[in-house]
Amino acid sequence: MRKYSVVILLSFTFMSCSAQKDNGIFMTTNHAVGNITFTTKGNLVYSHHPFFEPENRVMLYDKESKTHRPFPNKVWNTPRTTDDHYLSNVLGIRNDIHGNIWMLDMGMRNNITPKIVGWNMKNNSLERIYYLPETTVVKTSQPNDMVVDSKHGVFIIADEGIGNGGDGSTAAFIIVDMKTGKTRRVLEGSRTTLSDTSSPTRVNGKVLSINKKALFVGNDGITADASFEWLYYGPLNGPHIYRVKIEDLLDTSLSEKQLDKKIETYANKPNNGGMSIDKDNNLYLTALESNSVVVIKAKDRSMHTIIKDKNLEWPDGVSYNQEDGYMYVSAAQVHLGSVFNKGKDLASSPFYVFRFKPIAEGVPFR
Repeated sequence: MRKYSVVILLSFTFMSCSAQKDNGIFMTTNHAVGNITFTTKGNLVYSHHPFFEPENRVMLYDKESKTHRPFPNKVWNTPRTTDDHYLSNVLGIRNDIHGNIWMLDMGMRNNITPKIVGWNMKNNSLERIYYLPETTVVKTSQPNDMVVDSKHGVFIIADEGIGNGGDGSTAAFIIVDMKTGKTRRVLEGSRTTLSDTSSPTRVNGKVLSINKKALFVGNDGITADASFEWLYYGPLNGPHIYRVKIEDLLDTSLSEKQLDKKIETYANKPNNGGMSIDKDNNLYLTALESNSVVVIKAKDRSMHTIIKDKNLEWPDGVSYNQEDGYMYVSAAQVHLGSVFNKGKDLASSPFYVFRFKPIAEGVPFR
């Protein structure tokens, strides 16, 4: 096992949350929300953003009781030395068509191997753990988000390449076979996964930097269409979204050079974090620099703002809830953390989860 350190560390204390049912702000909390997904009953499951070192790594908001609790339970949110059946450092979180919730544990806060933990909501029990070995997760890895591809039977993970002070140049994909658990690292440092140093992140005119060195993040936002034909992705710092057929990405007979030729430059984009899609293949991207979510329309690949709010600071995860037909997006305030502000913590509660109506019905299981 090996230990990884996160790039951004900040301490916060979890406090009670309140929910608001309107078309803008859905929920407020006293702790930063990272990524979000939904159970088949429409309950919100979300990661507390790991950069703030939360006590509870993952939470569930019960829409009926309007209460929040550690997910899947408190035991799984409590580190220990006897085994690794706990959550260490979770950002990426997704659901699947079988009702499982999958949590991508980067393993950075404890001396454990990074892993994917699946929780069976039907039986309220552990579904399976998939480990990400050192052959796949390199020193500068930071496994950020993933697609749960039930058609091809794989997890496709976006590795940002910023772990242990990495500069995004080792960003890649990590592919995990659901049947065998075997892993494979693909397109490391390629033209479509590495960060673009000509596109630094600017929030309110200020370049996001650590010790006066701009932070560049590689492969980040990732989603797949409803039929799992195309994978859409791009580095956080970079002007383009790319897409590749998943069958090509999984084809082990292709060399890296041959695979690269099959990748399409799909559309222009802002510096973005999370990504989602609807059934008409319109893409939804969290635009970090403008407190907004933008949509890239499939019909002409043009970009438009779909929601913007002064409190949507560092929009991060975006996900669709089939129970009510809304897209949900978190506001994590990452740029206000002390590591980016000369040791002074500028982030403050409340932290928000917004919701908005997509152009077309969203794709709930990614």
